[in-house]
Order: sequence, then C-alpha cells, then structure tokens
Amino acid sequence: MLRMAAILILALGAPAAAEPLARELFGAMAKPSAQAPEAIGTYARGCAAGLEELPESGPTWQAMRLSRNRNWGHPEMIRFLKDLSLTARQLGWAGLYVGDIAQPRGGPMTGGHASHQIGLDADIWMLPPSRVNLSRAEREKISSISVRTEDQTSINGNWTRSHHALLKAAASDPRVDRIFVAAAVKVEMCRTAKRADKAWLQKIRPLYGHNTHFHVRLKCPQGSPSCQTQKPTVAQLSNGGDGCDETLQWWVTDYLEELRNPPKRKKPDGPPPKSAKTYVMSDLPRQCAAVLSSR
Repeated sequence: MLRMAAILILALGAPAAAEPLARELFGAMAKPSAQAPEAIGTYARGCAAGLEELPESGPTWQAMRLSRNRNWGHPEMIRFLKDLSLTARQLGWAGLYVGDIAQPRGGPMTGGHASHQIGLDADIWMLPPSRVNLSRAEREKISSISVRTEDQTSINGNWTRSHHALLKAAASDPRVDRIFVAAAVKVEMCRTAKRADKAWLQKIRPLYGHNTHFHVRLKCPQGSPSCQTQKPTVAQLSNGGDGCDETLQWWVTDYLEELRNPPKRKKPDGPPPKSAKTYVMSDLPRQCAAVLSSR
C-alpha cells in the first residue's frame, strides 16, 4: 500500500513538500526490482535495479544482522565478496562476516548510512571469523572488534598481519575504487608496506567511524550508464601515489585534535542541505521511480 501511494503521488505531480521520504519508500521494499541489474546515480544519491542477494551463509562467508535485510548488492559486488571471502580463507580466517551492502532496491536507508545506495558499497567486519555457521540469533548479538586505540592515534592488539594482507588483496582488485578504514589503520599500513609495492595503498582511505569494519566501494560496472563513480578518483586525490603523505598526517594531527576540541561554528543561514535522511523521490535520479514501482 505504501508503495502504491508513492506511485500515485508521483504520477499526479504532487509538490515535493507532499512527497514521502525516499528512505521510507525504499526501506519498505522487501525484494529487488524485476529489472536488469543496474547501479543508478551516485553512492549517496541513487538506487539500484535488479540487485542480487548475498546468500545468508556460504562456505566462506556469512551475512550479518539479517533483520536489516541489507544483504543485497549489484551482481559485481556479490561476486567480489565471494572472491574476497576465499582469500580470507587462504589467510587463515574461516571466511568473512559481511555487514550492510544495500537494501533490496538500494536507495536511501532508513538509518545508519549516507551511502550504500546503489549496491556497490559493502561493510566487512574486522572480526576474523572462527566459524561460518552462526545462527540468525547469534548474528544479531555478536559484535565486531575495533582495531584502533580509543584515542584513535594507533592500532591496537586486534590488528594482525592477516588484516593487512586481506586489505591489500581487496585494494589490488581492479573492481575496487576505494576502501575506507580508520586513520590509524592507514598509518600502520603505510609504515609496514614494502617500499617497492605500495601503489595499491592509494585506494586505502582514512575515514572516521571505520574502526570495526572496512568499507569497500566498487567502481561503476558495465551495464550501468547512469552510475557515477566517485570524483575525484583516488589516483587524483593522491596524485598517483600511495596516499602516505601530508594529507594522511593531517588526519592524525589536526583532524583528531578537532574531534577532541571542536571549534565553534556559526549556524549556516537558510535550510539545511538535503541528505539521505531528507531526500524525496524528486531528489533522486528519475529512473528510481521505475525501480520503486517494479514488481
């Protein structure tokens, strides 16, 4: 009923103020659209057609927090996760614990993420699985581990060589655009990577809030002409280098100091900018209406 009401509103050309929030509409969809797979729009402003479900459990992976119904991704992402889980097994882990990918039809989420909207983002837990036969109930209760200290300045004892090897393998995959990690992880990887083999490090990007998981973002796949890969590219961000430069140093000095002692900021004039929490359908690519209305 909620979906049909949204379609009627759009069809009648109701003003934007009367539209329901896009996150409520996409969050209500339990199944993917019956369309060819396609990532539409940007990672933080879009939707996705024909997504594929990552099976709840596999020989080398488990999807976590199943109650969220966010184990859906573009087929390219599902293939990538299965491939990386095999690498994890080779490194001594039982496989991977996979967190949020996307909702069945992508789009803004009901909570927790600004991105993860087009089926090309996935969160992978830093907790090395010892087994991949957790029950549904266990997957709701178990938590990942943090790999950095509380003051965010360095890694802690949970970080291992296998974490480094797994992230290197992921970053070396040509399908990957970038990987978000805690700043302390980037610092440690820059410190310990072999000098002659560091080009892949440009894809490892420090970002607040990624101490218990790493966030993999794929490039736009073939067959998705409306998909927009993030700009600037990681290579442009680091001038083709490894990203182990003054930009990273800023993260572990000025940025962390700003977190500890936030500066007083003047309240901006006018209405706040639109975000995943406030988007309505008219804020998203026009193809998203068809994605939402598809059976």
